[in-house]
This record gives sequence, C-alpha cells and structure tokens, in this order.
Amino acid sequence: MADLIAPAQRPANPRFSSGPCAKVPGFTLDQLADAPLGRSHRAAVGKAKLKQAIDLTRDILGVPADYRIGIVPGSDTGAVEMAMWSLLGARPVEMLAWESFGEGWVTDVVKQLKLDATVKKAAYGEIVDLATVDFDKDVVFTWNGTTSGVRVANGDAIPADRAGLTICDATSAAFAMDLPWDKLDVVTFSWQKVLGGEGAHGMLILSPRAVERLESYTPAWPLPKIFRLTSKGKLIEGIFVGETINTPSMLAVEDYLVALNWAKSVGGLQGLIDRATANAQVVWEFCAANPWLQNLAVNPANASTTSVCLKFADPRITDGATFAKNVAKRLEKEGVALDVGAYRDAPAGLRIWCGSTVETADVQALMPWIAYAFEAEIAALAKAA
Repeated sequence: MADLIAPAQRPANPRFSSGPCAKVPGFTLDQLADAPLGRSHRAAVGKAKLKQAIDLTRDILGVPADYRIGIVPGSDTGAVEMAMWSLLGARPVEMLAWESFGEGWVTDVVKQLKLDATVKKAAYGEIVDLATVDFDKDVVFTWNGTTSGVRVANGDAIPADRAGLTICDATSAAFAMDLPWDKLDVVTFSWQKVLGGEGAHGMLILSPRAVERLESYTPAWPLPKIFRLTSKGKLIEGIFVGETINTPSMLAVEDYLVALNWAKSVGGLQGLIDRATANAQVVWEFCAANPWLQNLAVNPANASTTSVCLKFADPRITDGATFAKNVAKRLEKEGVALDVGAYRDAPAGLRIWCGSTVETADVQALMPWIAYAFEAEIAALAKAA
C-alpha cells in the first residue's frame, strides 16, 4: 500500500451510474427555466411541450412516420408491462432472457399472465441464439442487457415476413445503438438512460402491426386503467400526441427536451452512437492491456457500448463478491466513480456506464483509478493473509 501512488488525474464527472445516468455535459438547473411549472399538462403550453418531446424523439431516432410514439407512466417498466398485458395472448409467445430485467419479463408472462410461453435463457455475458427463435410467435426480449453488458448486434435474424410481434425493451440501447425499426413492432425505453433524463417517464413506440393487434384483440384478463391503450376497440390516439394517461412532471419533460436538443447538437443519432462507442472502446482497450479485468460479454460482437459489465480474473481473489464491492467502495470514497458496482443479481464485478452523455476524457481518467483500486485491494488481501 505504501508503494501505491494515486493517479494525478480525476474524472471531471464521476457519475458512471447505469440509471439514472449522467446528465448531458454542462447541464445546469438554469436550463430548465422554461418549464411550465404549476400549469396543467392539458393546457396549450403543456401539450406543446409533450408534443415537442415526441416529435424530437422521432426525429433523432429516425422512427418511421407511421409508428406511434407515446409518453407513458412507470418508466421503461411501465411501458413494457403495458405492451405485454395489452398485446400478448393472441399468438404463442417466446420469451428471451439474458439478464435480470429480461428474467423479470419472463416471470410476468409465465406467472402473472399465466401464458404457456416458450422460454429461452442465456447466462450473463451471453445472449440467446436468435437463429433458433420462432418469430412467427410473439417474441419479447431486451436489445441491450443493462445488467449483463451484452446486446443484440443487429436485427438480421428477425425476418421481415414474421407473423408474430417483436416486443423490444430497448431502454439502455435507444439513442446509443442503431435500432432496426422495420424489425421491431414495440420498442420501449426510459428518459433516465442514454440521455440522462429523469426517472418515472417511459416511451412506448408501436408499429402499424402492433396497432392492428391492439385494435383487433381483447386480452382475456382485465386491464388496469393505466395500461389501457384502446377505447371501444380503437387506439387512444391522444396518448401518442402528448395527451398522457396520467399527469407527467413538466420539469422532467423540460429536462428531456434539453437532452434531446443537446443530442441534435452533437450530430443526432450517429453522434450519440459514436460517443458511446468511443467510451466503451476505452474500457475494452484497458481490459485488453490488463488481463485481471475482463468484459463480462463473451462474444465481442455482442458487447454493450453503454452498460459495460466487467469481472475480475485474478487467482489471488478468493471472494469475488467482497473484492468487487471493496473496489467499488474505494473508487467512490476517492470520488472518482460513483455507483459502479455490478447489479445485485449479476456476477460480481463492476459496471461502467459509457452512454452518450459520458465524456470520453472521464472514462480515460477513470481507468488508472480502477488499476489503483485493484492493486490496493490486492495489497489488502496479502496483508490479511
């Protein structure tokens, strides 16, 4: 320990949490001054803000004009639940899971909706072989495993002439990865991920095929009011022009608009993708140079560029969970990395958020600190032996 020298450079922003994520660079509360606080979201000013949020989302993500975009309650979880409870049951279902949130959707479909679904799972760090999936069934999956650090590389395995719907939880992928809209019928995400918005608000994007299902199928189970997307057999169009089901936070809406406008300023979707990729590349190169730290993703083609999950690989470590927690605590105590411990259900290690709002210089500055914390904990193990 006495020989260890702490790195001289520190990340300017130590926030590497995987949600809520770092705010946009240079963010200040003054940027929210135009929020219509104390006004009804049904007033003209409120409706205009919500509509602008939907329109900018479409513009930046390149969502097709005939897809509906709605702002819904309950963050990404609420959006996924709305989709599953409203759409599933009309056809056989196939559930894909390669991390904890995907596992949660399996539980909801099998134990709550009680559907006889085909369930395919992959271990943390891997994904299901999409070539084995029957897309004539309705398929539910996460695009990017927030807690496992793996993602779907592309939509090539999803046939254009599929009979089923694809329901994709894209919460840690949207705005940082290229989503193939023609292969996705339902896409959900939350504001708190890639653009660093505030929690509680979710986005639900529906293809024309998903809308057709909603208007032609009535689930066998009752739907809570907060899940209802149709009325008298027709889509509630208001939801998709900013007339939200319940009261949104106009402060959070303003914050999302700030993030969307920042996204345009850095080159739109491609600029956002490039930023996340550059951040992740820094971590990947560090792992390549330091074999004691490895990417949890087994196949580099499926490695996430946002939620980069890492594991320690050193024979001197006998209690991986304790070691990883101690490293994360040391980084937090030093004030260089906050909230970087692995997700509670995931293998022990670190999770570094590399999404588009994170500055590459901060990721670069963090890497020597990870080495410092690792060596410090190894020294502590030797001393205790």
